[in-house]
Amino acid sequence: MVSSIGSLIHGQLRESGPVDRDDIERRISARSFARLLGGWRPATGRHLAAALSERIRLLVLDGRLPLQTRVPAERELAAALDVSRTTVAGAYDALRAAGFLHSRRGSGSWTRLPDPQPGTPATAVAPFSPHTDDTLFDLAHAALPAPTDEIRRAAAAALTDLDGHLGGHGYHLLGLPVLRAAIAHRFTARGLPTTADQILVTAGAQHAIALVLGALTSPGDRVLVEHPTYPNALDAIRARSGRCVPVALGPEGVWDLELFTAAVRDGAPRLAYLIPDFQNPTGALMDDAHRAELVGLARRTGTPLLVDETLTELPLPGPDAGPGPVGPPRPFAAHGAEDSPLVLTVGSASKVFWGGLRIGWIRTSAAMVRRIAALRPATDLGGAVLDQLVTARLLADIDTIGATRRADLADARDHLLGRLAELFPGWRAVRPAGGLSLWLDLGAPVSSRLAGSARRLGVLLAAGPRFGLDGAFERYLRLPYTLRRDRVEPALAGLATAWHGLGATGPAEAEPVAVA
Repeated sequence: MVSSIGSLIHGQLRESGPVDRDDIERRISARSFARLLGGWRPATGRHLAAALSERIRLLVLDGRLPLQTRVPAERELAAALDVSRTTVAGAYDALRAAGFLHSRRGSGSWTRLPDPQPGTPATAVAPFSPHTDDTLFDLAHAALPAPTDEIRRAAAAALTDLDGHLGGHGYHLLGLPVLRAAIAHRFTARGLPTTADQILVTAGAQHAIALVLGALTSPGDRVLVEHPTYPNALDAIRARSGRCVPVALGPEGVWDLELFTAAVRDGAPRLAYLIPDFQNPTGALMDDAHRAELVGLARRTGTPLLVDETLTELPLPGPDAGPGPVGPPRPFAAHGAEDSPLVLTVGSASKVFWGGLRIGWIRTSAAMVRRIAALRPATDLGGAVLDQLVTARLLADIDTIGATRRADLADARDHLLGRLAELFPGWRAVRPAGGLSLWLDLGAPVSSRLAGSARRLGVLLAAGPRFGLDGAFERYLRLPYTLRRDRVEPALAGLATAWHGLGATGPAEAEPVAVA
């Protein structure tokens, strides 16, 4: 347990004790590596070295074994896997030859990626003719257009509400009381009793993430992140001069609590960043047992959890769902951290309502809210009053708006999955339980080349490596299902043309692109 807010912020309590930052490196223990490898042994028991090297290669390509990770020594891994040292040495030699491992005599071996090779393109489709104007088919931003009628009604009502604020100075460091109360009410309705003094209103979720990082971390501190994860969070950590420590998500986005616990124990991070609700980009949903375990881990080690719930209002029904409504999951902090400063929840109006509102929030203990707010004047003095009034009005109608959004998104998700199966039969995707996008396995490490080629055809993509560290996830692509239906087909035609042309074109690097 953390004895005070000060000790939390300065990270004085750690199960593993202090760590010399100069000695920090990314590594994985033999025991954790064995768990990550899973069932790698061939059924015949022969060619063990080849099977082991192939399994490690796939883990690197999938991003589950982060790049620049120091792998266990041959003798240690052999003991953990109950194989001969010769088997491990043969696997490591094959990985070095293929460019997936580099070594320094006497220092160890680290994972890396070889130069990407072009993949096998999909079946040819009709040629795509890009528009002659400057309009792009934006498949990089996972964001919805505004619900026009609802926004207009809320804005009209907010103009009336504004009259009561015009006589004041307009600065509200913590946020407008009416919006803080509305956000607190929503948390309470979702199963987490919350008061307005536990809410800090921000200029969007990204601003909230930056404020928490500024309050709880110092330059050089390590921050645990899921791998893959939200790229703008990675950027915020780097902007703070933090050091990202990736913990790989398992197949189909499963959180491996043993790996996560080992990373906290071995790395002593100052903070951990999580997206438990429809994880961006995989769409995975963390179960209640895992949430409770992570809260317990935070309490035992004094490691604060920055929990991103920006997508929590967007659970989507599956094809066999019943007629009843689909509601958002219980808040993460409801699993034993109701009043704890160790769990800081970030939310946003951008995904369920509209990104143009630029309203986000932090929910944590009242003492931590005051602590973060005290640091805020160095960057801003509070948000726009009118936008906050509009958002408060929208929150009063969130059940109705959310139901409409979820129905439309479920239809768009299933339509896109169907079209992708027709146009790109070699791609693999798991139907997400919610959120705004698909995480696609392209079958070959060509994501950046595909994004570069598609950009020339007027289709904007966010390549897989944008969601990871050190160039991981070249086999993956995040594809939102938020594009207007009348623009989906021409966008897919452009994507198919780019994919089909990969084998005939030279390397094409994707331009830097903003991702939402």
